Amino acid sequence: MKILLIIFILSLSGNIYAEDTPLPKASPESVGLSSERLERIDTTFETGILEKRIPGAVIAIARHGKLVFFKAYGMQNASTNTPMRTDSIFRIYSMTKPLVSIGAMALHEEGKLYLSEPVGKYIPELMNMTVAKAISDPVTEVDTVEIVDTEQTIKIHDLLRHTAGFTYGFFGNSPARQKLKESGIGNLNAMDISLKDFVSQLAKLPLAYQPGKHWEYGRSVEVLGHLMEVVSGQKLDSFMGTNIFEPLNMVDTAFWVPKEDWSRIAEPLPNSGEPKLINVTQQPKLLSGGHGLVSTVGDYLRFCQMMLNGGVLDGTRVLSSKTVQYITANHLGKGISRAGPYYLPGPGYGFGLGFGVREDDGISSWPGSAGEYFWGGYAGTYFWVDPKENLIVVSMTQSVLNRVYYRMVLRNLVYQALID
Repeated sequence: MKILLIIFILSLSGNIYAEDTPLPKASPESVGLSSERLERIDTTFETGILEKRIPGAVIAIARHGKLVFFKAYGMQNASTNTPMRTDSIFRIYSMTKPLVSIGAMALHEEGKLYLSEPVGKYIPELMNMTVAKAISDPVTEVDTVEIVDTEQTIKIHDLLRHTAGFTYGFFGNSPARQKLKESGIGNLNAMDISLKDFVSQLAKLPLAYQPGKHWEYGRSVEVLGHLMEVVSGQKLDSFMGTNIFEPLNMVDTAFWVPKEDWSRIAEPLPNSGEPKLINVTQQPKLLSGGHGLVSTVGDYLRFCQMMLNGGVLDGTRVLSSKTVQYITANHLGKGISRAGPYYLPGPGYGFGLGFGVREDDGISSWPGSAGEYFWGGYAGTYFWVDPKENLIVVSMTQSVLNRVYYRMVLRNLVYQALID
């Protein structure tokens, strides 16, 4: 009788996500992938670890709602000789942006905000902004800086699609970027300031471009996060937990790591020239909607599956299918410039509401499908969702220096394993 009871309990536990895997498992061949060809991922990442290009990695591949590849490689922390785990916790940096953008769209569905509204309606300091322009004198060949008023107000839509004119201090050396560097709030590690105070300081600085005119990657989602706090009446961490993380059972996604989970934090290789990463062992003052979250591959995979399912996962609906369709469409119209070396989505891609969105099967130098959406994080995290192939890939490491190579090679290795 006791043996039968144990067997019954074990049979039930196999269906519990927290004790098993983030999605139901299946063999690669059952969903049109080759196990033999997927082994090329093992070879590539194991070689990178031996060559000390990356400390380790966790990779998950899901197709048709089934988890077919879920592996940990190398070291979670090489300094302490701690092996990587599939539930290791990573600083996901800019992969925070899609999550917070989805939170904003949940408020949009509730009728609490509209994308056409001026941001200044909720944050008055941002109603009247200026733009810094470099003016070149053809005679003296000396550049001067001209500060002009904005021609139109920043809309909520602009925050979501990065057309507000906000910038980062580490892309190039334009007047607006230089002033952000000089302000003291341009450093990503500067977390000892409240979100409200951060936005107040940002409001005093000039924009890089006129709102609604140019795609420019910057601090838009920090502003969006503060706007969400104003609209919802909740701190950003509380709002995201209640409305996104808890419904999706993203148990390890947060703005910091509690002490009991410090042993699962992934770190970059020591003495490798890797930049210093943000401290995630204490609650930050700055709840950064642009780069502040930590997560696991399993948690992020569940978020991506919700998106691929049209806004629902395990019977819990986060967004409507139409809203997901709207979010993952291109929002950069003909009047919005993508010019310059810092258009991060790349050739063949537009930009939706928090995601790079592929417009064509071709044009890009890496494989994918029209309609696919993706983003990555500064320290080496990356994901993409390919609705045409019913495919999700999430990869996490902690390497700023080698992140681009492993993103691109992983795309090649996944698509070459498709056999249907």
